[in-house]
Amino acid sequence: MSDIPLNGNGPEEEAANEVMTPAMRLFGLQTKHRALDNKIEELHSYPYQNQILLQRLKKEKLRLKDAIEHLKDDMIPDLNA
Repeated sequence: MSDIPLNGNGPEEEAANEVMTPAMRLFGLQTKHRALDNKIEELHSYPYQNQILLQRLKKEKLRLKDAIEHLKDDMIPDLNA
């Protein structure tokens, strides 16, 4: 099983002198979401999977999904402006 950084400190995170665009952040969040999905599917294949870990990963996946949706909404220009 591969380790997935759940604390947000992955290699795609923003460096101190690098500015991340919203598109870059969106790509990073989507990548983490897919990785969590793969991890969850992998855990389902074990007959005695860790239910607490599975619940935590699912909650993190939902949090990432919400963050992706909020970021997508922010990227769409306001038509009333």
